[in-house]
Amino acid sequence: MYYGNIKNFDVADGLGVRVSLFVSGCRNCCKGCFQPQTWDFCFGKEFSSDTEKEILELLAPSYIQGFSLLGGEPFEPENQAVLAPFLERIKQHYPEKDIWCWTGYVFDKDLQPGQRKYTEYTERMLRCMDVLVDGPFILEQKNLMLKFRGSENQRLLHLKNGQITEIE
Repeated sequence: MYYGNIKNFDVADGLGVRVSLFVSGCRNCCKGCFQPQTWDFCFGKEFSSDTEKEILELLAPSYIQGFSLLGGEPFEPENQAVLAPFLERIKQHYPEKDIWCWTGYVFDKDLQPGQRKYTEYTERMLRCMDVLVDGPFILEQKNLMLKFRGSENQRLLHLKNGQITEIE
């Protein structure tokens, strides 16, 4: 897996001060995407054990509220295989920090057993997440007044203990 960027003091992608990882590779290719360069699965740098170590160190300070995972597309099958064990390591090291993830796929249409982006790693990833922002960016529904999402079709879902609640 490759990634395009790591932000160590991100205040735009989730609540509080966060560390954010922008993975590479996306088949959604949304019209108006703010990072079309991340559609390429080989964009940026290769994700390695050194990358993991760097992110875990960046998460250590108490003022860091959590980790945000964006893309590209974290739920592309190639990315899930790398991200599932990494998210589990984050939760193991920092159980008090929250994890947010953005996906262009729809939770109840694409990420459930038997659906098109569900893999052996999907449930492991979802169990680590506190908030999932789902749905493709739709340029015609773009709304700059929305918190943490770019178009009106996208949802903020609170995932906790097997319960899913939409956040307004």
